[in-house]
Amino acid sequence: MKKRKNSLTSIRHEIQRIQLILIIVTTILMSVGGAVVNVNASDNAFDQNLQETAALITRIYGFMKNAPRRDLCICMDSIAEDLADVDVISIVNSDNIRIYHTNHNLIDTEYDGTHPDFSNHQEYTESDIGPSGPQRRTYSALYDDDGKYIGFIMAIMLKTSIRSFTTKIVLLFVIVTVAAIIIEIAICRAFSRKLKRRLLGYEPDAFTSMFRIRENILESTYDGIIAVDSNHDIQFTNKAARKMLDCDSENEDEKISLIKQNVFTEKFLSDVLKTGNAEFGIQHETENGTALLLDCIPVKEDGIISGAVAILHDRTEYTKLMEELSGTKYLVDSMRANNHDFTNKLHVILGLIQIGEYDKAVSYIENISIIQRQTLSTVMHAVDNASFAALLIGKIARASECNVKFILKEGIRFKSSEISVPSEALVTIAGNLIDNALDSMNMNLNNDRPRELEFGVFTKPGDLFITVRDTGCGIAPEIRDHVFEKGFSTKGSGRGVGMYHTKQLIESLGGTISFESEQDIGTIFMVKLKSNYV
Repeated sequence: MKKRKNSLTSIRHEIQRIQLILIIVTTILMSVGGAVVNVNASDNAFDQNLQETAALITRIYGFMKNAPRRDLCICMDSIAEDLADVDVISIVNSDNIRIYHTNHNLIDTEYDGTHPDFSNHQEYTESDIGPSGPQRRTYSALYDDDGKYIGFIMAIMLKTSIRSFTTKIVLLFVIVTVAAIIIEIAICRAFSRKLKRRLLGYEPDAFTSMFRIRENILESTYDGIIAVDSNHDIQFTNKAARKMLDCDSENEDEKISLIKQNVFTEKFLSDVLKTGNAEFGIQHETENGTALLLDCIPVKEDGIISGAVAILHDRTEYTKLMEELSGTKYLVDSMRANNHDFTNKLHVILGLIQIGEYDKAVSYIENISIIQRQTLSTVMHAVDNASFAALLIGKIARASECNVKFILKEGIRFKSSEISVPSEALVTIAGNLIDNALDSMNMNLNNDRPRELEFGVFTKPGDLFITVRDTGCGIAPEIRDHVFEKGFSTKGSGRGVGMYHTKQLIESLGGTISFESEQDIGTIFMVKLKSNYV
């Protein structure tokens, strides 16, 4: 298995290696360049010194050419001692006899070295080999007062001296280079530690890993996220936010411009940036009709507001989730009611078995099984809205528990594709009407008439019709005008809001609700909705 290159320390090590390489290479190149320039300058300086020395000796010899040999030696020895950049001074006459040499043993000896050529120059410098080894020498011609050639002078510096001086220069540059590298490494490490402190103690590679994780999380969430700085400039938007705001442009500048046009930084986040208070549950509808819920939260650093974040929730998705949860709730209620109903039926079966009525027990079981299957099958096939179907199944079970026969009208039909009505509205309307019908029959327990609740729902393209009929006590004529008033109830104080809210909801959807009732016979409620209203 290959080791990951992007480990938790690889980036830090790579940065250190690159910094170290750059520092060493840069310092070495600068040092080598400086050493080369310095050595070349030294060579030129050596030649210049030799030429100046030769010119000086030539002028001095012009004054002392007739002086005793002893005085000439003393003078030249004094000059040689004072000139640190000249190792040898030699004066040769026209007969090739050394009339002076720094090494006194060579005075009055024959010069057998290279004879200078003064045809083009009276003074020049070159490299040669003499009795003392490789050397750099400057030749200067000597003339008498009449301009007659009488010999030449040599100012010599040995190559060993030159190499020694060059070695000192190179060694100095090496020492300076090493010292510079050590200092630069120390500064680099100090800078790295300071940078790490500025990064809250994290290594750069840890920030890279955190950034990638953050990108994956923020881009994979269904909620939109928009982050701005304290100047209202957008710093980050994820794909979900751009999609919700219909700003999914490939051009980054255009994308940010579109988001700003969609009111965000000014309309929602500016107040949060000013006050520092978070705001939740803000409702907003975009230009493309997307219904949003917004949570705006300030971002603070050391108690100072440095920006704000807006979290965008698609209300359509929340509505779907609520509908699913609502359907689950009614299924749970249905199961509870069925459990109670089945317990009662089990008691009946147990009693029949105990008294020996086995055939009746079998027949009873078959009947309730058939009825249960038929009821569930009818609801599931007729109603294609899960929340609405779950409500009806739960109410059927509750009616059975209340000893009320729940009847589904023949031909019931609800198709969501034929009319657009929010699930929560259907559940509220049907649930309140059925509960009122059950309560009405529970108030008339002494009546021997059948206790029945008949429910019907019918749709066709553009229309919805709901009916709920009961065999309860009916509604007295004197109170029929108050049925939909807020706070009116025949069931005691603290009631009287169910039918009021039901009517308000139906009318908000553009529908109508009406009823017909006959005292001691029963009541029927009718609801009509049209799609052009909703």
